[in-house]
Amino acid sequence: MSEGTKGGRRRRSSSLLYTEPPESMEHRSDQEALPNGNADWVNAKGAWIIHFVLILGLKLLYGSIPGISHETSWTLTNISYMFGSYVMFHGVRGVPFEFNAGAYDNLNMWEQMDNGDQYTPAKKFLLMVPVMLFLLSTHYTHYDLTYFTINCLAVLAVVIPKLPSTHRMRIALFSGEPEDR
Repeated sequence: MSEGTKGGRRRRSSSLLYTEPPESMEHRSDQEALPNGNADWVNAKGAWIIHFVLILGLKLLYGSIPGISHETSWTLTNISYMFGSYVMFHGVRGVPFEFNAGAYDNLNMWEQMDNGDQYTPAKKFLLMVPVMLFLLSTHYTHYDLTYFTINCLAVLAVVIPKLPSTHRMRIALFSGEPEDR
C-alpha cells in the first residue's frame, strides 16, 4: 500500500486545483496508433471559418430579439460564444466515439489538439478569436463598466485554461476528482 492510502483507497486532497498526471507509456502508444478524429478537425480546411459564422449567427439572433439593446446583444453574443468554447475545448474530457481504447479519456479537446503542442497555428487562432470578440464587444458596448466587467470575466474564463501554465490542470468543485497521486 502506498503512502496516503488507507484500506486501498486514496485520500482526498483538500485542494480544488489538481494537475492530471502524465500519460502512461501504454496510453501514449495508443494515442500514436490512430489519428484523433476528435481533435484533428481543427486543422482541416475551412474549420476556422465556423467560428466567425457562429459569432455572426449569435449576433444576428440576439440582435433580432425585440427589447434587447445593441450593447446587450453584443454581450450575450460574447458570453454565448465563450460558454460554448469553454464547454467544447475545456469542459469535456475524452473522445465521443470508441476507437482508441480510452487513450484520450483524461484529456480535454484542447490538450488533444496537435498532440499537446503549444502555440501551434490552430491554438493561436483559437486563442485569438475570444480576445478579438472581447475587443469587439467592449467597443460596441461603448466601454460601459458593467458590460466590460461581464465581457472581461467571460474572456478570462476561456483564455486562462488555454495558457501553457494551466495545461492538464483541473478544477474540482463538485466531483471527487482531486486525490493524492
